[in-house]
Amino acid sequence: MTANDENARIGLWLIGARGAVATCTVYGLAGLVDGLLEPVGLVTAREPFHGLDLANFDQFVLGGHDICRRSVTRSAGELVANGILKPELVTSASARASAFEANLRPGVIDDADVGFADLDSEAQRLSGLAPLERIAKLRADFDEFEERHGLSRTIVVNVASTEAAREPRGEWQSLELFESALQAGESQPASTLYAYAALASGRPYVNFTPSAGATIPALQELALRSKLPHCGSDGKTGETLVKTVLAPLFVGRNLRVLAWQGYNILGNRDGEVLADPLHRQAKVQSKNEALKKLLGDPDAHTHVGIDYVPSLADWKTAWDFIHFEGFLGAKMSLQFTWMGSDSALAAPLVLDLVRLTEFAARQGEVGALKQVASFFKSPITGGTHDFHEQMRELLVYVDRKRRR
Repeated sequence: MTANDENARIGLWLIGARGAVATCTVYGLAGLVDGLLEPVGLVTAREPFHGLDLANFDQFVLGGHDICRRSVTRSAGELVANGILKPELVTSASARASAFEANLRPGVIDDADVGFADLDSEAQRLSGLAPLERIAKLRADFDEFEERHGLSRTIVVNVASTEAAREPRGEWQSLELFESALQAGESQPASTLYAYAALASGRPYVNFTPSAGATIPALQELALRSKLPHCGSDGKTGETLVKTVLAPLFVGRNLRVLAWQGYNILGNRDGEVLADPLHRQAKVQSKNEALKKLLGDPDAHTHVGIDYVPSLADWKTAWDFIHFEGFLGAKMSLQFTWMGSDSALAAPLVLDLVRLTEFAARQGEVGALKQVASFFKSPITGGTHDFHEQMRELLVYVDRKRRR
């Protein structure tokens, strides 16, 4: 089957479906389909990706899970008020947004998030079920969505808020141990339940968050057993993107980085979640890992700070101070400030990843997708964090696939 088969309809299932990233994805996709938006920020909209048999935007049918009560239109209204979405786009896309809202189902709550406000009552009820019962409910939602819309395939994408950091568990090391833990009713992070439900039911999975998801060895094993592609983790949209471009400059010129201090302030639901120390720890670890590996100097001081500033809403400011030493011991510095909307930066990457993952599934590719490492702060497949090298690998992959 080719992507452009007129009968092929593809599901895009968003976990965290009422959040800012999902909302920008929904309205952005509608704008692309209706010709109201240019594909700015979409990697797959440029050459040489036109040579791939990627799915068209109008082939996607959207659904999702969420644990909060607010509506998608309310989320859109907040993004309009904050200058992210244009009012005319929201008005034009109202029918598509309503169809998306009709496809949303209550999700499963992570144990660390039980105390958060605005939780859906049905999602709270589901949190009391055994892990296998929660997984069965998620799979039933996927199945019903595909059957009702006559979909050829569904890609599940996690764009929910960051989960609390957890130490690796023994049962995460193999699929057998993980499934035994599920059978025994042992609690697991919600992201791993979503990933298990997707992969065990034959659906590719994209982890756009730093949460565990399919990054644990047990679920990477499940992807191989199920013969499915997956990718992650933690979308690289702003400050870390700049770091992975700048850090190789210092290494290449043999300039000694003495300190790289980063400070982030942001609002919205993500900022509120990251105000919790355990949730912030997971994000900081992901943001700092790439820089540490690129610099290759264990003595270099690196730090990432994150603070919640409610009035910033969906806007984020990141300030970085780089103190470095040059020839003759001269100490110098470079500073940059990144101001942007993470949701508006993330949404086109979500669409890119869905198109590339769906293409990989059609090609029979299995396991973690190395070619999409440039999209993530912590690529599952490891390798270099150098953005230019990562992009080169992606373009080599595209060239190879175009020649077939």
